[in-house]
Amino acid sequence: MQADHAVETRNILVLGAGELGLCVLRELAKAAANEGGVRITVLLRPAVTAAIPKPRAELLEQLRMLGVGVLSADIIEDPVEELAGNFRRFDTVISCVGFVAGAGVQLKITQAVLEAGVKRYVPWQFGVDYDAIGKGSAQDLFDEQLEVRALLRAQGRTEWLIISTGMFTSFLFEPAFGVVDLARNTVHALGSWNTQVTVTTPEDIGLLTARILFTRPRLANRVVFVAGDTLSYGQLADRVDAALDRKVHRIEWTVQKLNDDLAAAPDDQMRKYRAVFAQGKGVAWDKRNTFNAVHGIELTTTADWINENLKG
Repeated sequence: MQADHAVETRNILVLGAGELGLCVLRELAKAAANEGGVRITVLLRPAVTAAIPKPRAELLEQLRMLGVGVLSADIIEDPVEELAGNFRRFDTVISCVGFVAGAGVQLKITQAVLEAGVKRYVPWQFGVDYDAIGKGSAQDLFDEQLEVRALLRAQGRTEWLIISTGMFTSFLFEPAFGVVDLARNTVHALGSWNTQVTVTTPEDIGLLTARILFTRPRLANRVVFVAGDTLSYGQLADRVDAALDRKVHRIEWTVQKLNDDLAAAPDDQMRKYRAVFAQGKGVAWDKRNTFNAVHGIELTTTADWINENLKG
């Protein structure tokens, strides 16, 4: 089992080096140093102009320091056949290309991975439990995630691993999302104060992705649940009060209200997310049963995140 495992994770391609991608790359680089004989490459879209802007130059330097190779290709523009040709050189592909890439991209990447015959694939499913939410939810982007799962489950050539992480912890504090609105000293509950949500930081997702990938015996063809924290919106408001020594206004946004909001602006992405999370289905799971809890891996809780990012 161990020899087989080593063969199948020695040449890894990570798609994207955004917020999550960089976290995954950093932790894979650490794990690769321990494993020995593991190569890591990141796929980046080609620079638009000949002159490389400063952020990209800084990114390339970070990647060089990590010992990560760079493959230039365009997930959005390149046809499936071309992507498959690139993927064929790797035994493991991890997608850190999220919804921002647009509708259809998750399916396209998966089709290219399967066409290439990649041995192991971790799709961009770092989020909620799409199986539990089901087709036809308020957030139509979730339907494509279910189509990706159906494609993977219908074949037996490529091993797959789905890592369910819940929402990025920081998203709870995103002003546009409107749950924690510090400017107005208000916390809004999605659905009710007892409705729960699971959250994990990108740094912790990177750590767990590397741990899960190199776990022995190898994990395959399954959904692995992780959680930095699972808490109700009432508990979230309590955490904000305690950490910031303030008393926030608490306003409940009922399922009905959020559905009405969405009906008034059906293309609004934030309203779609609020309506789905308000249902409380597939967006939270018991932290005690997660991969990190079972393996005794301490992660950043919501209270930790507030202390690290909002105090002082």
